[in-house]
Amino acid sequence: MDGECVKLLPQLCKVLAVSGKSLPDDTSLEKLLDWFSGLTNLGTGLVEACPCLPAFISTVIHNASPDPTILSFTFKLTGLLAATESSFKLLQENSLLLGSVFDPPHRWQEAGFWDDPCVRIGWVQGIRAMLQHPPALHFLVESDFTKVLLRLQTDTSLFVAAAANDVLAHILVTQSQLSGKCVDMEREEKSSIGKTVTMDADVQRLALTLGSSSDYATVVMAILEHVKASLVSKENKERHQTLQGLRLLIVVFGQARAPLLGILLKAVSEPLEALVAEGHSQLHLLLLDVLLTAYSCSSHDNPTTGQHNPTRDQVLNDPDSGQPADSLISHMLDTYKPPELIHAGAALLRRDHRDLSHKAKAAGLLLLPLEMITGLTLPGTQSAGSAEQRCSLAELMNSKTPCISLLCVCLTHATLLTCTPPDVLPCPIGSLVTVILSLLRICSGQAPISPIGSSKAYRNLIGCGKVQRCSLEALTALAVSPGAAERMSEVFSVLIEYLDNPDSEPTVLHKSYQTLLKWISVLPVPSSSIRDTLGQDLLSVVRKRVCDVRWEVRDSTVEFLGDLAALSPSNDSAQCASENPLVCSFTPHLVEALQDPESYVRASAIKALAQTFTLGWQQGAAPSQQQTALVKQLLDILSGDTEGFPRRAVIRYFSSWFSLWSQNAPGLPPPRSSSSSSSSSSSSSSSPLLLTSSVGSVLSLGSADLDWEVKVHTLELARLLLHRALSPLGASASLSGSDAASPRQPAPHPYAVTGQWAGPGGQGEAGDADPGGALAGLVEQGVLAVLLSGLFDCDRPVALKACGLLMDLRDAVCPTPAGAAPSAAVAAVTCKLQGCSWGKEVEALLERAGVVANGSKGEGSKGCDWTGDEEEEEEEGGGSVRVCDVLRSLDLDERLSVLSQSSDHVQNSPLSLLQDILSIGDRHADPNSQEVIVDCY
Repeated sequence: MDGECVKLLPQLCKVLAVSGKSLPDDTSLEKLLDWFSGLTNLGTGLVEACPCLPAFISTVIHNASPDPTILSFTFKLTGLLAATESSFKLLQENSLLLGSVFDPPHRWQEAGFWDDPCVRIGWVQGIRAMLQHPPALHFLVESDFTKVLLRLQTDTSLFVAAAANDVLAHILVTQSQLSGKCVDMEREEKSSIGKTVTMDADVQRLALTLGSSSDYATVVMAILEHVKASLVSKENKERHQTLQGLRLLIVVFGQARAPLLGILLKAVSEPLEALVAEGHSQLHLLLLDVLLTAYSCSSHDNPTTGQHNPTRDQVLNDPDSGQPADSLISHMLDTYKPPELIHAGAALLRRDHRDLSHKAKAAGLLLLPLEMITGLTLPGTQSAGSAEQRCSLAELMNSKTPCISLLCVCLTHATLLTCTPPDVLPCPIGSLVTVILSLLRICSGQAPISPIGSSKAYRNLIGCGKVQRCSLEALTALAVSPGAAERMSEVFSVLIEYLDNPDSEPTVLHKSYQTLLKWISVLPVPSSSIRDTLGQDLLSVVRKRVCDVRWEVRDSTVEFLGDLAALSPSNDSAQCASENPLVCSFTPHLVEALQDPESYVRASAIKALAQTFTLGWQQGAAPSQQQTALVKQLLDILSGDTEGFPRRAVIRYFSSWFSLWSQNAPGLPPPRSSSSSSSSSSSSSSSPLLLTSSVGSVLSLGSADLDWEVKVHTLELARLLLHRALSPLGASASLSGSDAASPRQPAPHPYAVTGQWAGPGGQGEAGDADPGGALAGLVEQGVLAVLLSGLFDCDRPVALKACGLLMDLRDAVCPTPAGAAPSAAVAAVTCKLQGCSWGKEVEALLERAGVVANGSKGEGSKGCDWTGDEEEEEEEGGGSVRVCDVLRSLDLDERLSVLSQSSDHVQNSPLSLLQDILSIGDRHADPNSQEVIVDCY
């Protein structure tokens, strides 16, 4: 423990113990407990190391009027200190447990503190923290605190009740393993006080089987009797107790193992049967959850392998464990009313119940409302629900709210039907798709094929966006299911109708686009007739939607066009044009969308253009006047758009373009700036010239942007340029690692294609590489300026990314051994510091390292002046430094270490927390002092 913190703890305890001096922010106390807990986990004995803590506890407990918040904190702190056996004994010897902190609650009730929920929950959580060893369980039994926990389990405060449930479940499941360690000791203590324990045969068998102490058997018996009593309670005022008892069973059944599971099942089987027979509608789903939790073999059986536990299976199938779950679940499904019936079917499939007959029945239940509302006959629904249940369901569907609710439940869980075995779901997937399409038609105003008795049911669905969205989501999920392709033409027809419907909501249109993309992605390649028909229908629909008055619709349409282009499996422009005529036809509309008044639409249009430029921007194709104008328009957006979304999209556009060009031309030399690329025009196509002539402006504008995300995306473009320049030098290991979490290995662009590294023997082989030329090219392009600007940026993500890239550059071009001299070609590369925002920072670092700027570039040197005036540079001559000197003087390793720390690593510390809490005393001492802001989460 920090010595400074140890010195401050006595003062802190004094401040907290003073009556009426509560903290302005209670989370600081929780943070203090977290610190104490962390020290305990490290093996620090807090009671021995900090004797002021027991004294603090004694002061608060004996205070006549403690602050409720401080009292609750004291309960939790005492439980935390008593979590180890050694500290537990010390606290017990000092009389700080029984008769002090954890006195029977009536003491705190008489004092008027027990009515405060924070006091009750503090008491419960203190008990929970302490129950980590058998002596603590013995203390719980001896103090008769089990009854208190059982009362709090039905507390009016949900937080207190949940905390009590957690403690009781912990006792049942965890203490069974701990209590067996001290059987003999506890029996001796029991006999010494003349206390006897009465146990029924089941609990005695449990204690004997687990090798547990009589303390554990006593607690188990008390909890079981309480739960059994809560389950058989029939008065409405006690229904809350029944609900809490069921919630406790869910928690325990989810964690218990044999033989505890078998004992618990037998103990509560009769009350559960009685509850099922009574048919309380508000308990139906909770009861089903209890049964599914208890009787299903989930991955919790074996956390390591995820396999089922044979011992658990044996317990569940043991007739002595009580009524089998199958009969109870079957009875519930036969007696449920329609709303609970549908929810029960969904729960059975969601929990992956292993009984195939129940799965088949659940599948039929989910299909039943869809069949009734559409009038279509579905196999597998004949045995779903009794005649009475069907009549009740048909009547219920005439009411709008329950009808919509039940249909959404069925549609949301429709995808689970595809995961069931074919013999469990006799309904073909194609029939299910047909039913959903019929439901979509009903929602758009078409009458069903064979409506149920009253037309009210389907009239309630006309224009219902909730049912439409759920139907489209289900249709999207079913696209990849076997047999769904048979309904492909019908699916496209309905989706086109929705896209063309003027009454469709924007969210419904968005879902329709997503569903259409999913079905297009699974469209068989030979289906040219379907593609032609679909393309013709979409042309008229999208032409209207791209000019919709609602910006959400325009945004969805533009996004759809980009995603449609991304589905193309080929980079050949002719083939792409034949496969995506829609995209080619609407590229001018995407360009027009760059002027949209809504920034989201402009950003989506830029992204869509980045996904579609493969159709006409292939290497070797001369840039047209429209393409040149587009680049200028994008640069105007980057320099003048008032919203950040479009500017970020522009940087990502150029990153995607450059990445694609690098991939298609891995053997070409790295591109240079416009001033130096004319000599190499014969070896490069016109398209790369248009790209490289723009990169400098993009880097300059992006690095100077006020939006930190724009600067991060600019650094991503710089990474791609760095990647291409350094790959011939064998620097791939440092730039393209698989660890995406490392600051030196930034994650690739979401839709940018990573370029291929030049392999051995190729044009980019390390033996033929020119490190000096590569470094000079990066300086000329402005990559180095972007990296240095980002390194000194005030936004930590920007500085962190720039630091990692500079380290990659340093490791690639500068020798690793300390004092080693770089090659002559690399040493000749210089840069100018004058006129740069980061120039003074670099100059200060160079001066500290003893590096002086050259008076001139020197003969044969390669350099760059970022002032933009070469004649003025020749006249002034000063401020030119070698790039290697800059990279070595930045102390990048130390910077990376600092930047990698969290932003609050200085202020958010235990010492800072203690100092903030101590300042409370000063505030109370001086009434005129300002309120103290305490360090909190």
